Amino acid sequence: MYSTSLSLYFENAAGRLLEHPDQYVIFQYHPGKRKFTDLQALLTHTGILLRRNNWHKLLGDQRLMVPFTEEESKWIVEYWLTGPQQRAGGLYGAILVAHDVFARLSMSQIMHEAQAASLTYRLFENEKEAATWLRQLP
Repeated sequence: MYSTSLSLYFENAAGRLLEHPDQYVIFQYHPGKRKFTDLQALLTHTGILLRRNNWHKLLGDQRLMVPFTEEESKWIVEYWLTGPQQRAGGLYGAILVAHDVFARLSMSQIMHEAQAASLTYRLFENEKEAATWLRQLP
């Protein structure tokens, strides 16, 4: 699946963050229910990793993700996408869509609510196409 040259940056019950040598973060959700605080920690560490490396690209692997709760959706929109976690100049996200149709719907709702966020994203069915898109960005 992913290259062996990846470096694990952070992991908890919600997911894990990997540093890709092509200068982007891989954000993988673990399957199953998650605690709100675990999701907050995972996303907070994503922002820290992006700022630490001065990166502006991520590959969000949502294939095994369960739907966001209302509390998670609200926090993602109000804090992570439009709040202090956002970096100047914006962020590019290649999203590997969830297998679960309800998880796809919850993600669509978040993106609709966060239209003002400086996030440019594309949805992908496979990892190779997502990585290719990220590599072609400046």
